[in-house]
Amino acid sequence: MQWELKFVTSNKHKFEEAKEILKNYKIKLQWIKMSVEEPRGHSVEEVARKSLESLLLFRKVPSWSFLEDAGLFIRALNGFPGVYSAYVYSTIGYSGILKLMKDVKDRYAEFRSAVALYDGKRVLVFTGKCSGIIGFEARGIKGFGFDPIFIPEGFSQTFAELGEDIKNKISHRARALQAMAKYLLGLSGDTNEKV
Repeated sequence: MQWELKFVTSNKHKFEEAKEILKNYKIKLQWIKMSVEEPRGHSVEEVARKSLESLLLFRKVPSWSFLEDAGLFIRALNGFPGVYSAYVYSTIGYSGILKLMKDVKDRYAEFRSAVALYDGKRVLVFTGKCSGIIGFEARGIKGFGFDPIFIPEGFSQTFAELGEDIKNKISHRARALQAMAKYLLGLSGDTNEKV
């Protein structure tokens, strides 16, 4: 069975990443280019679910549509910027985060992602996480958002240095999308994913 999903996002980078990741599972992706007003929530899972449910309330998306919410959670900053990552990035950027972390020794952080999928009856949520550290300077020109300052666990380079081939295998977004893809393959009885 060939799955075809619709990704609701205004972010071209997110769409391109998702398209690359999901093609390994033979899932075609259409882009519903739409800004989604994010509700307040305590977790990326809650924000993703509420965002999709608010679109469904106004019948703005068809069955087999999904959206994704992600955040950067920094331990030394009590989880900041967390669910406010998009706003923080648009106001102070990664340079602002580096200033906040200037004299901080504990650099642990994790990216978290939640994908909310509407299957025509209900909203399902799939999650992914990528642990790492915040670098001391921005490095690399690939990727987007906080990628130039985030060094994933097991690597010495930032997401922005590693590039999409590696990022699309290990990132928080990749893991959430992979969880969704495996669920869909299970529904269709197809377990021959090409990863």
